[in-house]
Amino acid sequence: MRKNGLLVVLSGPSGAGKGTVVKALLEQTPQIRLSVSATTRAPRQGESHGEHYFFLSREEFEKEIQGGGMLEYAQYCGKYYGTPKAPVRQWQGEGLDVLLEIEVQGGGQVKERCPDSVGIFLLPPSWEELERRLRGRGTEDEETIRERMETARQEIAGMDGYDYVVVNETVEETVRIIQSILVAEKQKFSRMKNIYEFWKGC
Repeated sequence: MRKNGLLVVLSGPSGAGKGTVVKALLEQTPQIRLSVSATTRAPRQGESHGEHYFFLSREEFEKEIQGGGMLEYAQYCGKYYGTPKAPVRQWQGEGLDVLLEIEVQGGGQVKERCPDSVGIFLLPPSWEELERRLRGRGTEDEETIRERMETARQEIAGMDGYDYVVVNETVEETVRIIQSILVAEKQKFSRMKNIYEFWKGC
């Protein structure tokens, strides 16, 4: 019997290495799909609808909210961002695991609406390493770096809402740990009740 895939939420502060880890995880784990977010902001150069984001009007987005079509959503700088439910559920129904790379606020919403989701919080090895990574990008001024560090403190304070915490020492080890978490999650009794019922009836 084919089982539904897992719904996996990955969060962590800017500089934790989420993007790099997600890229490697997708390359090494064929059964995982990355959820595409929806937004009301305008597409940037090189972005396409359905690949980078689902670009919706404000009216379309709010209609999805009212109809229960969003797993999670939030507003940033007056624009909506969120995770459409339909493609996530379709992939899960096909037995594929679905990964959501989202902020702590959205992660909390997903856990509330989908208690069986798997929450993973990604941390850098240290505050010093976090700051080094932010500065190493060379794209942000001093004030922006300080703001990101403060935001990181607030986000890290919410890690107790997640099921697992992974310290990103190296991408290779982090991917291995996340893969191990997903394998173990699939063997939980709560996800194996159909197997239990089958064997109990023999």
